[in-house]
Amino acid sequence: MIQSTKKYQVLFWVCLSSFLVWDTTVSPPVDLRNEPPLIAAGSGKPSSGGHCAVSK
Repeated sequence: MIQSTKKYQVLFWVCLSSFLVWDTTVSPPVDLRNEPPLIAAGSGKPSSGGHCAVSK
């Protein structure tokens, strides 16, 4: 029983690590200078996003 659990833990970490490596190699690099600000309160910039309660 303990050996089986250990195998599943190793399998999980191998799969997770493989996915992260694959995602990093396939995805385009993130341009941090082109990202919108996380919080625009008080910065003078209007916040942008897809919230349905934002008045237009």
